[in-house]
Amino acid sequence: MSAGHDGQGQQVHEETSAGEALARCAILDQYSARTSGLERVHLSAEHALANQAATRWMQRAGLDTWQDAAGNVCGRREGREPGLPALLLGSHLDTVPDAGSFDGMLGVVMAIAVAERLARRVDEGEIAPLPFALEVIGFSDEEGTRFGTALLGSSAAAGVWDDDWWDLRDRDGISLYDAFTAFGLDPREVGAAARRPEDLVGYLEAHIEQGPFLEAADRSLGYVTTIAGARRFRLSVLGEARHAGGTPYPRRKDALVGASLAIAEIERIALESQGGSDAIATVGRIEVAPGAVNVIAGRADFSLDLRAAHDADRDAVWEEIAVAIEAICESRGLRFEVLETHRAPAAPCAPWLQDAVVAGVRQTGDAAPMGLWSRAGHDAMAIAAVTEIGMLFVRCFDGISHHPGEDVREIDVARGIDAFEAAVLAVAESYVARTPAS
Repeated sequence: MSAGHDGQGQQVHEETSAGEALARCAILDQYSARTSGLERVHLSAEHALANQAATRWMQRAGLDTWQDAAGNVCGRREGREPGLPALLLGSHLDTVPDAGSFDGMLGVVMAIAVAERLARRVDEGEIAPLPFALEVIGFSDEEGTRFGTALLGSSAAAGVWDDDWWDLRDRDGISLYDAFTAFGLDPREVGAAARRPEDLVGYLEAHIEQGPFLEAADRSLGYVTTIAGARRFRLSVLGEARHAGGTPYPRRKDALVGASLAIAEIERIALESQGGSDAIATVGRIEVAPGAVNVIAGRADFSLDLRAAHDADRDAVWEEIAVAIEAICESRGLRFEVLETHRAPAAPCAPWLQDAVVAGVRQTGDAAPMGLWSRAGHDAMAIAAVTEIGMLFVRCFDGISHHPGEDVREIDVARGIDAFEAAVLAVAESYVARTPAS
């Protein structure tokens, strides 16, 4: 492959699959349940079409393909001999409602492009066959849009499926169990999707950053150090519903005012953590009862999404938040209740896979790649239960994601594919050094 330099002096291969990768993302945009925007959910007709398209591209890349027992689409090329453990590359094909074109999908098409390029180089004798098999996977459900629980596809692949999920229902009342059956899958066989640790070398995922830090630093690419550990809560402030006009202020127990003060305190605590734990705390929903304009609120329920790079930092911020809200409620004659609805541990990227991604980014001309912790969740979090993980971030416009304004530059995708390919080769070199000779 010939090489050139762009105006910034960064090296980039003139022959890349970036344009085709972006065209494939545009093709996937067509598989949407909405005509006014992109929405493709787990086990839908649009999901089936996306899997079919990814299968065609994998086959063109020289991969043997199949759909696993959880609806993930998979492809494999053997290494220097059949049956070796696999390095897994992938991301997800599902979307949020009114989605952008690149969250998840770009990572899948980049992985396919890398598999195709490596296959050509091996077949032409430019490089030796890899010391492991190479697999690509398009996960069926990362976002959790349809059934409210995220990472279903990658959880099945990681062997951490929870049978309680079968009773989850979508907005039309269809259970996950019935949706599996309608999609042509056998719920009793979902365990067959699970990978064994001994069958995997590791997992690498390319993904748009979904944040503004690469753009602010004028970098095309970055490497991920860890994926945020998250906790989610339903917080309730309970007071007393009484007449808005007839109840003097000293007698009021206004749950909405208490919740408002609590939300402001949550933001203050999170802001003060910046530069230390860098915790992120978000209240995205609030509901008030009885909800009449002339009645003091007797109850306010609100959500809290809390994230940090390290679980201990996240939990320390939560303790500070809980103490502060208790104090607010006590001072105003209110009660405070907590229901934790979700907990996911932070997922550190393995140092040797971080090193491989760094080496890949350096191949594009960035001598000092930028490390970032991922504030968003990814399939890599689930896969970390079965094998070590590494991640490559690609710059996205203004950090916008989960929105139709999501955008990437072709030059960044070109560098990303080059870096991802080089990272796989760096993994191969490290893997040989780490594997005892038989």
